[in-house]
Amino acid sequence: MALELRQQLKLAQQLVMTPQLQQAIKLLQLSRVELVETVQQELLENPFLEETQEERPVSQAEERAPRAEEADPFRQELVKNADWENYLGDFASTGKQAGGRDAEVPEEMTAFEARFSSSPTLEGHLSWQLRLSSATEKQLDIAEVIIGNLSPAGYLQATVENVAEMAGAGTAEVEETLHLLQRLDPVGIAARTPQECLLVQVEVLGYDRDPVLVELIRDHLEDLEKRRYKPLLRKYRLGMDDLKEYLDLIQTLDPMPGSRFGNEQPAYVSPDVYVYKSEDDFIILLNEDGLPHLQLSEFYKEGVKGTTDKEKDYVQEKMRSASWLIKSLYQRQRTLYKVVESIIKYQRGFFEEGVSRLRPLILKDIADDIGMHESTVSRITTNKYVATPHGIVELKYFFNSALALNDGTEVGSESVKALIKNLISEENPKEPLSDEKIGEILKEKLQVNIARRTVAKYRTAMGIPSSSKRKAVF
Repeated sequence: MALELRQQLKLAQQLVMTPQLQQAIKLLQLSRVELVETVQQELLENPFLEETQEERPVSQAEERAPRAEEADPFRQELVKNADWENYLGDFASTGKQAGGRDAEVPEEMTAFEARFSSSPTLEGHLSWQLRLSSATEKQLDIAEVIIGNLSPAGYLQATVENVAEMAGAGTAEVEETLHLLQRLDPVGIAARTPQECLLVQVEVLGYDRDPVLVELIRDHLEDLEKRRYKPLLRKYRLGMDDLKEYLDLIQTLDPMPGSRFGNEQPAYVSPDVYVYKSEDDFIILLNEDGLPHLQLSEFYKEGVKGTTDKEKDYVQEKMRSASWLIKSLYQRQRTLYKVVESIIKYQRGFFEEGVSRLRPLILKDIADDIGMHESTVSRITTNKYVATPHGIVELKYFFNSALALNDGTEVGSESVKALIKNLISEENPKEPLSDEKIGEILKEKLQVNIARRTVAKYRTAMGIPSSSKRKAVF
């Protein structure tokens, strides 16, 4: 059978996501910080997008302006400037209220160097001390290799032999340099084991004259961690009070001396929404502080007139992009407002009394209430935070599974977690509540059907240790 090439025409229908729709979906799931960065980047790249300095009422001339250009098909495609200058006007925010107060606060007279100075690193901190010490050039070279092999916690991750090979020195020289380095600040740095780290600190503090303390750290750290105290009391002929003094002293030592020089920066949460209680109702304020107010450039006409077809296409593309960005931002804020409004409707008990009144809720409940798809609700609640009368929480926090009650109703899992945490905080340290006992109390107080393994799962999720590890022996 012969093979041949042939052309055919075929008609088919398929769903295609336009760039505008992709942009709108992307804006929905951005956090507030990411949104501000995206808008600022678009302001830099799009010459036909500009930021308004202040909100002002639309003049009559601006209202009549579109009517004079009805014959311009390109103009009809774009959104009028007057429609978007106050595109967040329907959704009040603290930005408007705080604007006047911000102007009254004088600028902090912070030195320029202080604003841009970087935090010290462990490598820099140790190198600075070594340069001021009596270390020789050879020791400085060896110390540089040691510092380069430290873990974030400050432990040496290479053997003495490996360091000696990399530095071209003998093992005795490496041990000597290591002894010098471990006694710099932070004390115990470059240790190879937790025992060595703590023993160096004990030596520097002058506590190494107590042989019992030294042996407890060197040989029995695991026993102390697992609270196997009785064999230690018999071995060293100590009383519980004496052992407690040793434990209190050991707990003042730092087992991870390099951790305070970590490179991780704290993440500060800025709420996307503020919810305030006013009498018997709740007021929703969208936080637009730092978010530029956008409008289409007034100079677009000059850019269109007298240009070539290629230039005109570029202008139209940029103007269309600017218009869609403004519309997408408006849609994002509108969706966020409606979702928060619906959450308050379902979780009013939480806003009134706190986490103990948190109800079971799923994405479909909110989606059906506001007439949107579940995926839209999922995106708009991702990386978004709301400031409530009971603290700042993520919007996803309000969606939790349900536990059945004996009367046929349901209670939210987050409410059960909060009650478990409260019970543990009020327990007797010498007789902590077991998971089974907590389950029995929950059945009595909430009439909730909860198994012991479910209590253990919730407790572990909250980072609370088991009853055996919570038990106080002193």
